Amino acid sequence: MTTMTETSARFREFKMPDVGEGLTEAEILKWFVQPGDTVTDGQVVCEVETAKAAVELPIPFDGVVHELRFPEGTTVDVGEVIIAVDVAPGSGDAPAVPEAAAGVAPEPVAKAEPEAPKGRQPVLVGYGVAEASTKRRARKGVEVPGPAAAAIQAEINGHGAAVVESRPLAKPPVRKLAKDLGIDLATVTPTGEGGVITREDVHAAAAPAAVVAPAAPAPVVTPAAPTVETVQGARETRIPVKGVRKAIAQAMVGSAFTAPHVTEFVTVDVTRTMKLVAELKEDKDLAGVRVNPLLIIAKALLVAIKRNPDVNAAWDEANQEIVQKHYVNLGIAAATPRGLIVPNIKDAHDKTLPQLAAALGELVSTAREGRTSPAAMAGGTVTITNVGVFGVDTGTPILNPGESAILAVGSIKLQPWVHKGKVKPRQVTTLALSFDHRLVDGELGSKVLADVAAILEQPKRLITWA
Repeated sequence: MTTMTETSARFREFKMPDVGEGLTEAEILKWFVQPGDTVTDGQVVCEVETAKAAVELPIPFDGVVHELRFPEGTTVDVGEVIIAVDVAPGSGDAPAVPEAAAGVAPEPVAKAEPEAPKGRQPVLVGYGVAEASTKRRARKGVEVPGPAAAAIQAEINGHGAAVVESRPLAKPPVRKLAKDLGIDLATVTPTGEGGVITREDVHAAAAPAAVVAPAAPAPVVTPAAPTVETVQGARETRIPVKGVRKAIAQAMVGSAFTAPHVTEFVTVDVTRTMKLVAELKEDKDLAGVRVNPLLIIAKALLVAIKRNPDVNAAWDEANQEIVQKHYVNLGIAAATPRGLIVPNIKDAHDKTLPQLAAALGELVSTAREGRTSPAAMAGGTVTITNVGVFGVDTGTPILNPGESAILAVGSIKLQPWVHKGKVKPRQVTTLALSFDHRLVDGELGSKVLADVAAILEQPKRLITWA
């Protein structure tokens, strides 16, 4: 091992963390600091975009920014050093910062840390590689570098382990997921490298029989603004495909050519539903939350799933199993400045109508503000995409990978309709349900779609069927 010099120990390097399970790269969207700026522990220094979401990265130590390793717009591999910070400014002329290629990260002064094992290590978002505050078992005879090496070495070699504070290892999105699902991380058995708790571990603790499919991006994305300036009069503009758009393209191609899609349609009179929406807007129990047709459609789909639970499932290709989900994480497509994303409402099946309305409002506002976290988009089971807001009658939506069904809702229009034997103007919409024909046959898919339509036609069924 190369011993760090006293001078080089002035510098700390912050590496690009894995801000989502299994991601290998991220694009630096914006730097919030420049060389010479003072930073403090927890201060956000940059915003990066991964294949799942845009995330702000906080620096995990104090100091003065010495160097930004990459400019904005650069795609950086996880584990690459992105910023170097002088943690002891004013102690002399600053030498050159050690190159990332040397493979040795500088240590802070007066802080003893074990040498990082070779290979990629689990990185916690905003905290770099886990340090000595983590409980780890050390073998006898292991060498410990740093100023306090002799004392620490004697302690470890004498007792076989260093006793430190114990705290479950998990990334912030995983911690939020555990909080949303009501899971105590201390009770979860980790399976990730280095004892890190993964999303799959949390879902396994919540529903041990379920096999959780990877998170999927939205079915549709609005193209990002060109990163290459278009010359006036040019006949073409080339837009780099990366980040969220690249991931969505790959996911949609994989879904379209892996799961055999079937789409069914039904046109329904929703006049009574629209009257119910108007009445609920005046209900004091729903004061302060947004009430719209999507709320009733979401509740109708949840009731339809309750009546036909086999539709809420996933196909496990590796084990050749159909995995039935006993919970509904309801995905809702939301328009954002970065395009359309699909966060989901955790355990939507357990929510009352006021709770569902509040959750929908929070989900949409968070998405539009660009603050949706990767955890909020993970673990969806069934999705609703409301294409009607664009004036579209309906569509044939592509399934999110790992989900069995997606409901498209068309625009609600006043149309001539036969009602009680007479042609009258009625509020009408068209629904489209796409489903995975490997696990949802025509009968099951038809029952789900028919139930949703029946509830929207006669919303009193929300009570009689619930």
